[in-house]
Amino acid sequence: MTETAIHPSAFIEPGAVIGQGCEIGPFCHVGSDVRLGDRVTLKSHVVVAGHTVIGDETVIFPFACIGEVPQDLKFKGETTRLVVGARNRIREHVTMNTGTRGGGGVTRIGDDGLFMAGCHVAHDVQIGNRVVLVNSAALAGHCIIEDDVIIGGLSGVHQFVRIGQGAIIGAVTMVTNDVIPFGLVQAPRGVLDGLNLVGLKRRGASRSDITSLRAAFQMLAQGEGTFQDRASRLGEETDSPYVRQIFDFVTSQSDRTYLTPGKS
Repeated sequence: MTETAIHPSAFIEPGAVIGQGCEIGPFCHVGSDVRLGDRVTLKSHVVVAGHTVIGDETVIFPFACIGEVPQDLKFKGETTRLVVGARNRIREHVTMNTGTRGGGGVTRIGDDGLFMAGCHVAHDVQIGNRVVLVNSAALAGHCIIEDDVIIGGLSGVHQFVRIGQGAIIGAVTMVTNDVIPFGLVQAPRGVLDGLNLVGLKRRGASRSDITSLRAAFQMLAQGEGTFQDRASRLGEETDSPYVRQIFDFVTSQSDRTYLTPGKS
């Protein structure tokens, strides 16, 4: 079993829990309420603060600041947490903040994510598994990002927005409303412009499911009634689990409206 290696210049506050086989490089700072899982790597100049848990085999690159207090004027110093899952890659200058009392108290990151340089994850955000945030993407407070989402570089997501599983957000896009699962969003003010067909094929979606999703998208774009009416009919007219997932997403409670096809 690999022994834990801590560089002499790193500062580990009393009370921090360091798992087996961790590597903590030069000039890192690990706070007293931090828990690192097994085989976590902090490259150098990494700050891990607050009540923060870092999952096994996660690698954090230089100058990332993980677990600092929220950038929220309502925050008054209450104890809140950040929980990061296993095998994440957190690149240079990434910031991830703890939660707030009003938002549930926990910012949570799933497993196997890639957070490229300069990304920001704000307070109370909930991120699923295998999510990719490209360079300088920013998530405002209380967002929910489901599994397998890709968010392009220099993009921003408004607070309380939900992005459904398998969706992709193009670069330099501002997303102000919820995005359906497997949706493709692009343009400066976030237009729902189709389906993430590349992602669907990579995850092994069958031809019949992709055909059903295309038909569902056309109904959402051009069918009769309001967007909510059209989405509600999806659940009555399909056997596809992918389309059913869109139906469940749209008919669940949300603090935002939905991006509709061709409209920002």
